[in-house]
Amino acid sequence: MRDHPCGAIPENTVGQRVRLAGWVHHRRDHGGVIFIDLRDFSGLVQLVFSPEEGELFARAERLRAEFVIAVQGEVSLRPPGTENPDLATGRIEIRVRALEILNRAEALPFSLDDPETSEEVRLRYRYLDLRRPLLQNRLRQRASIARLLRAFLDARGFVEVETPILTRATPEGARDYLVPSRIHPGRFFALPQSPQLFKQILMIGGLDRYYQIVRCFRDEDLRADRQPEFTQLDIETSFLDEEAFMGLMEEMVRTLFHRLEAPALPDPIPRLTYAEALARYGSDKPDLRNPLVLTELTDLAQHTAFKVFQDAARLPDGRVAALRLPRGGALSRGQIDELTGFAKSLGAPGLAWIRVTDPARLPDGLASPIVKFLEPGFLRTLIERTGALAGDLLLFGAGAAKGVNEVLGQLRTRLGRDLGLLRDGFAPLWVVDFPMFEWSEEEHRFQALHHPFTAPKAMDLPLLGEDPARVRSRAYDLVLNGYEVGGGSIRIHDPDLQRQIFALLGLAPAEMEEKFGFLLEALSFGAPPHGGMAFGLDRLVMLMTGAENIREVIAFPKTHSATDLLTGAPGTVTVTQLRELGIQVRTRPEP
Repeated sequence: MRDHPCGAIPENTVGQRVRLAGWVHHRRDHGGVIFIDLRDFSGLVQLVFSPEEGELFARAERLRAEFVIAVQGEVSLRPPGTENPDLATGRIEIRVRALEILNRAEALPFSLDDPETSEEVRLRYRYLDLRRPLLQNRLRQRASIARLLRAFLDARGFVEVETPILTRATPEGARDYLVPSRIHPGRFFALPQSPQLFKQILMIGGLDRYYQIVRCFRDEDLRADRQPEFTQLDIETSFLDEEAFMGLMEEMVRTLFHRLEAPALPDPIPRLTYAEALARYGSDKPDLRNPLVLTELTDLAQHTAFKVFQDAARLPDGRVAALRLPRGGALSRGQIDELTGFAKSLGAPGLAWIRVTDPARLPDGLASPIVKFLEPGFLRTLIERTGALAGDLLLFGAGAAKGVNEVLGQLRTRLGRDLGLLRDGFAPLWVVDFPMFEWSEEEHRFQALHHPFTAPKAMDLPLLGEDPARVRSRAYDLVLNGYEVGGGSIRIHDPDLQRQIFALLGLAPAEMEEKFGFLLEALSFGAPPHGGMAFGLDRLVMLMTGAENIREVIAFPKTHSATDLLTGAPGTVTVTQLRELGIQVRTRPEP
């Protein structure tokens, strides 16, 4: 039906007859002549229908947006002054001599050119939304990224292996999506949250280097960078330590950016320990494009008479810190009150602040309701540590360190974005030396910060029995512009150490065997040292294409409530289907 794509007709075809097919993008009637912008995957070309063509012109008058048509005509140069420099075909047009309407389109529920169309409507009519060039280009870029990643790994001896989708539920991590078994009544498969155990077993099996672009599933609350089903580039290697493996991953990501002509990444990618990231930025995935940093005040606050700061500093896990906002003194009291409300929404009791008008005159050069409670020595040291200048604003967090980090980290992110402080480009970062465990107040036990198969640092092994909270793991996360795009670790390859970690996490011996017996058995037959990483492909593509959320780089995404507006999933099933599975649905009473 066509011998050229619409957006790739060379000018050396002027005077030649061509065949084209696509969708009617726009129709314009000018002075008795009909102009049609014909669109396909490659772009647009202008068609011209002259009234002298009689029946052909009459048929063209019936064309509407999104009709699918095929045409034949001569390539002509546009008249001088009518060229469109924004189009690859902007210097030519097609004088149509034959028209076939391949399919008609009903009146559209929204205009493909309307940027204000709600996401809900676009997801409901995703087949129309997919016709937008922006979304098509992002999906094509996604395919290019996946192809380049595969090529890099293939060239370095990695083998792509598919792992099971129907597997078994395991503790730790997010909720599993469960699949009932008809053949084994009362028993369930789980959709994999990751191929973690299978890729470790591939290393035990001697495969040495594995990768897979794989679908994973987690039944958890959604965010702009999270979906219930997502795609990750999963990688595992044998006989590489952290340094060698992270170096290889750096090379892969840097090569990807170079091949796609994206801004170059630093070489080497900077590193921060988990503790350093929280101290400076209040987050273990900071956006380094943001120049704002936190200043530690806990030691200073222990000796002030200001009770809010003093009480926080004397908590076992307390922290007092300041966030300096250059020229932030220009913010109105209403804007500061809005920031206070934001801090309260994150769990803070309030937000202390100080406007710096003249740092050389203390305390008169400071404006704030709390200045009168702070000693001159405290104020002098505060100005020195923060480097505050006239016109700056200082925002404070005080309380349990976890809450202070959350509030000041989120404030830093919001202010950097809203005030246009972020520099252009990409700012990658390795975060290392994560804690091995975190304490769950709800369950009154330790939980693995990453997963229970992560190896502890050798120097911290004695702390497993003495003080597990101080044990650091051999884990590493790759952060890009404030998003974790990849995370991994060196794994436990010794079965006795793996049992010790399971026990510390509260698993009884019988439960270890029931849930992880196959892994413990496999580790006992000569498991090599191994480790790996998983990259969130959706997040990586989102960042590289400039999309605002991952739904813009997934062909058929779910909504915030984990529903598919196109197909209506999740849906109901018949009583017969439920009976075959031994399941009875209990309806909830109306509130």
